[in-house]
Amino acid sequence: MSTPSAATLKDRITDDMKSAMKAKQADRLSTIRMLLAAIKQKEVDERITLDDGAVVAVVDKLIKQRRDSIAAFEQAGRTDLVEKEGAEVAVLQAYLPARLSADELAAEVKSLLAHIGAAGPGDMGKAMGAAKQRLAGKADMAQVSALIKAALAG
Repeated sequence: MSTPSAATLKDRITDDMKSAMKAKQADRLSTIRMLLAAIKQKEVDERITLDDGAVVAVVDKLIKQRRDSIAAFEQAGRTDLVEKEGAEVAVLQAYLPARLSADELAAEVKSLLAHIGAAGPGDMGKAMGAAKQRLAGKADMAQVSALIKAALAG
């Protein structure tokens, strides 16, 4: 058996699926299975094995989809579906690394822009590409985008 520190995020997710089965946690189990299916789909499509960073990107994408759904369901008054999607977000967030605080995020963006030499709004694409590599899973990319846009405009 491998040591816990050597286990990948995918291994942890698989172990959590098994424990959810044993504990008969149906909602948690279905969310974890959906996550594993999304990971497997990406691996099959790209013919690769995802590392922890790529798994975090999949988790981030699924959380973003759930948040978009929550906004739509709230507008439609479907509180039952809002609760379901919210519960899925809670399960998925457990697989993300610790998020940066607002101050840490502002410092990272400032450092990133200085590092790549971004000067104006025309460098937005270059800055976002670098930010995705550096901050994936550590910050909400919409928030990062807003910070970069503000820094480049000012």
